[in-house]
Formats: sequence, C-alpha cells, structure tokens
Amino acid sequence: MNFGSSFGISASALTAQRLRMDVISSNIANAETTRASVVDGKPVPYRRKMVELESVKSDSFSNILQSQMNSGTQGVRVRAITEDSSPLKPVYNPTHPDADENGYVYMPNVDTTKEMVDMLSASRSYDANVTMFNASKAMVTKALEIGK
Repeated sequence: MNFGSSFGISASALTAQRLRMDVISSNIANAETTRASVVDGKPVPYRRKMVELESVKSDSFSNILQSQMNSGTQGVRVRAITEDSSPLKPVYNPTHPDADENGYVYMPNVDTTKEMVDMLSASRSYDANVTMFNASKAMVTKALEIGK
C-alpha cells in the first residue's frame, strides 16, 4: 500500500462516519415525531434509521493485483440506510391528536440513550480516521524532507 491509497482509505471512512453521524442526528431529532408520513389516511410515526457499512474489497485475482498496484478502490462505503424493524412504543395519552380509539399513541422506536452511544462511537471513529490521515500526511512530509 502506498501513501495515496492510505489517503483514500481514510477519506472513505471519514465520509461514511459523517453520514452515520447525520443519520443518528436525524434519529435524535425525530425521537418524538408521531407524523413522519401518512399512509391510508393514518399518521405513521418515524422509524429509527441505521447505516450499514461494508468494506470495499477485491475478490478476484485481477482485482487484488490492481488494488495492490493502487489503481483499485479500497476503504469503506455505505451499503444501505435501513429502517429498524423493532416495534413502536405505545404510550397512553388519550388527549394526543394521534391517539387511536383506545387512547394509545405510537411513538418512534428511537432510544436517545442508544443513539448517543452510537453518536459517540461514530465520533470516535471519525477522530481516529482524522488521526490516520494526519499521520499519513506527516509521513509524506518527512519523506519529501529526506529527498531535499
């Protein structure tokens, strides 16, 4: 691996973690949203979204050879942004405009504590990749100084 691919790997991870933080922020912002959309005339609460990451890897010999020669892609990418299928939280509040005939309002399946832990994890991953990028930059700078 050369310096160029290390910058590419770090940049792809920074992009993926930034998107992950954006999705987590959206989850936190919509933790109380009972009308994210309307289906068949009924309000549907917001559902927690999750980011699925995957590594960009080579699978055939020619792809491995190309990636080692630094013309292939390496790093991480977002495979999909999916909705959490866990059940919505019923809350008894008969005065709420979105309450059903039994007085229950279905709240989003967003747990703000879990989201904050995920945000902390994404933030730490982002910081680690910034550190890796800066270390690669410092190595390139030192290599250029040796050539003087």
